[in-house]
Amino acid sequence: MKPHAPRVTGALVFTTATAAALIVAVTAGGAGAEPAAPSPQAAPGGVTYREAGRFTTAGKPRDLLLHPESKNLYVGSDDLADTADVNEGGLYVLNPADGSVRSTVTRIPGPTGTLARRAVTRIGAALPGDGVVFGYPLRGIGTARTGDETAAGAWVAGATVTDIGPGTGPGTALVAQGPVLVEVDLATAAVRRSLTMEGGDSFAVDAARKTVWFTDFANRRLYKVDTERLAVVATVELPAGEGFGGFTEVDPQTGAVWVGLDNSVVVYAATGTRLGALSGKDLPRAARFDSATGQAFVVWQDAGDPSLPGSDNDGTLTVHRSADLTELVRPVVLPGNQVQLGVASLAVQPGAEVVLVSSPAQGTITRLERFVPPEPSPDPSSHPSPSPDPSASAPSPGASTGTPTGPGPATSPAASPVPAPAGSTAAPGAVVGGTGGQPPAAGAAPAPAPHGSLASTGTTVLSLAGTAAALTLAGWALIRFRAGRPGRTGPG
Repeated sequence: MKPHAPRVTGALVFTTATAAALIVAVTAGGAGAEPAAPSPQAAPGGVTYREAGRFTTAGKPRDLLLHPESKNLYVGSDDLADTADVNEGGLYVLNPADGSVRSTVTRIPGPTGTLARRAVTRIGAALPGDGVVFGYPLRGIGTARTGDETAAGAWVAGATVTDIGPGTGPGTALVAQGPVLVEVDLATAAVRRSLTMEGGDSFAVDAARKTVWFTDFANRRLYKVDTERLAVVATVELPAGEGFGGFTEVDPQTGAVWVGLDNSVVVYAATGTRLGALSGKDLPRAARFDSATGQAFVVWQDAGDPSLPGSDNDGTLTVHRSADLTELVRPVVLPGNQVQLGVASLAVQPGAEVVLVSSPAQGTITRLERFVPPEPSPDPSSHPSPSPDPSASAPSPGASTGTPTGPGPATSPAASPVPAPAGSTAAPGAVVGGTGGQPPAAGAAPAPAPHGSLASTGTTVLSLAGTAAALTLAGWALIRFRAGRPGRTGPG
């Protein structure tokens, strides 16, 4: 006789499994359940700088210096080619907050002492309290302070001055006349001492360590000069290449020397040991350091030649930890900043909240302010309404079911514009830097599950649980009934 117990057991398993599957299906979001709302798109991550103003009040800017004591922004400028009726050359003193002109030095001595408006191409050092030492073609060395219209100045004898920096004592300046490093008297430009090297034309001064790093880009060499003896004490070989040099700057905090070379920046310790290098698609043309934060800022200018691969006419500002070259900030795009019409310069406000970058090609100075994206709003789906008491009845027909249970999507940085300072031409709140994610489109984040959705689900689950229990009892009754019939061959 064929046994019947397996049929009964199979029926029981089937009914129990079916009920359980129904409960699981509804619990996971069955008929009538609201779909889970995805997390809102996060705000772009990482600190960056965004444009807060664009100044056009200082002609064609060639060099910048933010005075450490007076906080005035000094700008050495040239004449703009597209303003033939006006000569904008000279030394400008600007308010770094809005670019307004505080004073302009327009009378600068020539080789015979004749006063005229002349281009100022380099700013060499800050004077105590206020004012700067500056250089102007071809061999002029001048000084001026805020409020001056006429500069004090003299001309250095000999070859064209190719670079200028602070001297080793009060009333002096260091200048490069090609490969010759000369210390001169500020008032008379008389030569006090000089050193001739095999080549070069630019340098950077490390006053704290009594060192000058003199760069010979043509021969790919870097000379370390002891300023007390004015003698070469070491020579560093630069990487081979065919491009032009960009800059030589010293980090005053660490003594490391940064050299812009071709499409890279090579960094050497104060001892001359190579620390590393940065590379990019553009040309590094200026660097500054902020001792308060230990950060280095580098301006990369586009080549400005459409025939070159990767040329897009836009430059970039990058920010690095000077100790190990780690990039700290998303690169900031500098639209239209290219090298064809002049080399960019920059100035960094102590604390690095503000960076000012010049663009000779555009005749502008861009004020960039550090921007930290806000923390994204909490995900509404991560904080659902608490489940109601199972003994509670379903919501009344008049209950509201459309009110969101949590905050809306995260606010995009672009949704909080910062007004441009007076006198600037930048669009308020324009974000010029970074390549991070875009803010969420309006309405892109779905509304969270409305109040009452979990209550409805709980009621349905309870209902199905009762059905499952009834089916299970019926199954056991059937087993007991079969066990009492003749022919049962196995235990129940």
